[in-house]
Amino acid sequence: MLLHLRHGGDKSDSHLVIEENKEVIAYAHLDTTDLVAGPSVEAVVHPQHRGKGLGSLILKEAIKICGDRTRIWSHGDLPAAKAIAASLNLERLWSNLLMSKSLVEIQPVTSKYPIRTFIPGIDNQAFLALNNKVFAHYPDQGGWSEDDLKVRLNESWFDDKGFFVAEDKGELIGFCWTKIHGAHTHSHTGSDDDHGHEALGEIYVLAVNPDYKGQGVGRDLTISGLNYLKYHGLSNVMLYVGVENKPAFKLYKSLGFNEFGSDVMYRVGK
Repeated sequence: MLLHLRHGGDKSDSHLVIEENKEVIAYAHLDTTDLVAGPSVEAVVHPQHRGKGLGSLILKEAIKICGDRTRIWSHGDLPAAKAIAASLNLERLWSNLLMSKSLVEIQPVTSKYPIRTFIPGIDNQAFLALNNKVFAHYPDQGGWSEDDLKVRLNESWFDDKGFFVAEDKGELIGFCWTKIHGAHTHSHTGSDDDHGHEALGEIYVLAVNPDYKGQGVGRDLTISGLNYLKYHGLSNVMLYVGVENKPAFKLYKSLGFNEFGSDVMYRVGK
């Protein structure tokens, strides 16, 4: 959502706000660009105005606008969100687990396939083809266009040295894209030293061609990403993984990741 807002949004985006005394106390972002999965909505209520029914009110209006195929994100899977979902007869569609681990030591990479860093402009199409193949059924990651990729490559946090790809005979067969939160300023004062939090690493996206399943490609790529983050002096790393993605969950658990939360996607009940 932040990327959409920062770069002007999509033409079909809509924004709902509830105001009190000229102050925004509730906001909803309506993304109607996914013609396959349906519109998606994210909403937030100011902490001082929660418990007043504003969440239900703004979501009802969003559903009225977006229709009976509306999907709604719940970040954190909190009791209040579950209550709102129940009151609106929303169906729990799927969820992402949040996992984290401490970065203790550099681990050896024993890949039988060459691993190198991503080359912007050269690897774009190969990345998009593999990404959209692996994540065809994931609305937040699949279906990326060249423009979707370029937006992320132009973000201040992007570092091609932390974007690893594996190849077999010149064909891209997997990738691990890392991200560092807090390496760039989050300050509104312009101070580069004001991050607001300690730098945190993320395994942003990991994917392997299904034809290479079981060969350790994902593990080697993940370790490459973890080593990169450790080299940068980070002490912790996090990631998101779909609850139903058992192979990825098993891999991350084997590497020492543990769960600490979840994000849920609901849709209007049928």
